Amino acid sequence: MKFPSFQNNRVYLFLLVVLIFSACKKEQSTEPNKIDQMISSVRETYAPDKRVALFDIQSKENAKGYTLTGKTNLPDALDALHQELESLQITYTDSIEVLPASDLEGKIYGVIKLSVANLRSNPSHSAEMVTQGTMGMPINVYQKERNWYQIQTPDNYLGWVDSGGIELMNKAEVDAWQASKKLIFTKIYGNSYISANESSQVVSDLVAGNILSLVADEGTFYRVKYPDGKEACIKKSAALPYQDWKSSLELSKESLVKTSKTLLGVPYLWGGTSIKGVDCSGFTKTVYFMNGIIIPRDASQQIHEGILVDDSKEFDKLVPGDLLFFGRNATNTTPERVVHVGMWIGNNEFIHSAGNVHISSMDKNAENFDAYNYNRYLRTKRVLNQKDEGLLYLTEQDVF
Repeated sequence: MKFPSFQNNRVYLFLLVVLIFSACKKEQSTEPNKIDQMISSVRETYAPDKRVALFDIQSKENAKGYTLTGKTNLPDALDALHQELESLQITYTDSIEVLPASDLEGKIYGVIKLSVANLRSNPSHSAEMVTQGTMGMPINVYQKERNWYQIQTPDNYLGWVDSGGIELMNKAEVDAWQASKKLIFTKIYGNSYISANESSQVVSDLVAGNILSLVADEGTFYRVKYPDGKEACIKKSAALPYQDWKSSLELSKESLVKTSKTLLGVPYLWGGTSIKGVDCSGFTKTVYFMNGIIIPRDASQQIHEGILVDDSKEFDKLVPGDLLFFGRNATNTTPERVVHVGMWIGNNEFIHSAGNVHISSMDKNAENFDAYNYNRYLRTKRVLNQKDEGLLYLTEQDVF
């Protein structure tokens, strides 16, 4: 009989140790961390939608218990997690950062200072654009990374904006801005000028919904101040004092349709909420905003507001201004998926942003019949004049 050499025995022994260690390691790695379930439960309760709430918490087991790391802008959620851990007498070290970050040194507020500022999913120009902010919009600031700031808009949407898009403010500064007399730009698109003359130098472009501080009346122009302090002149025919505009709002289905048609032909832009480009929900959001109502950002959020009008293609139940939602129905194995939204304008037609803003029909005999969206129709909700937590009426709340 031939016996293996001593060298071979060493190899076999090494391989055996590796296999045993690997098996133990695998067994340990599959053992659940008993805190993870608590974190998930608290997140589901307080921050089920990461688009509007930040609860990014991790745990790691050590010899003395657990170490918690991460960030959140929800102190109440963190308190709830602490109570859960303490009720089970779990030892832990809390290294979680509660935002706003301390290195902002009180500059935890701000105002959008461009006609349109792009907000991204991560602090990089190459990151996905998730939404836009328009001039005069007040925002909360949570943290800084390089020259990017994570902010939250009045509809609670989170995003990252570069420093050129916002004017940082402390509490006193933002209160002063909010208390100043305002002007809203009502023309779809235009410019401000260095003096009360259209032949003078342009200061910036402006889009519908931009809000500036009103300084003075200068004949056929208004003198205004930007969030960063620079001044300019705007033609009276293109703007209104903010309070006058609020008083003139009709909050009617007719005014919604009228506004929607001023955006016909505007190109589709993922993340867009302005005349420079709109996605489907950015379009409906912009239409409602120009009628004094802030609705949630995305179609999958908008569908939860208002009252149900129809879910069986009985389009005679719809009235202008109703929101139609499209996507994939739930099955036994997959949840419902909402991917598109449009607004009913009457005569079996709806207006929506897909390629560009255009009008489609639910009438199978019409030239503009939209078979694709007809086949993926989910339901219609009525938002106008409804009172839901996700709806902000500018006539009732001092957002600006």
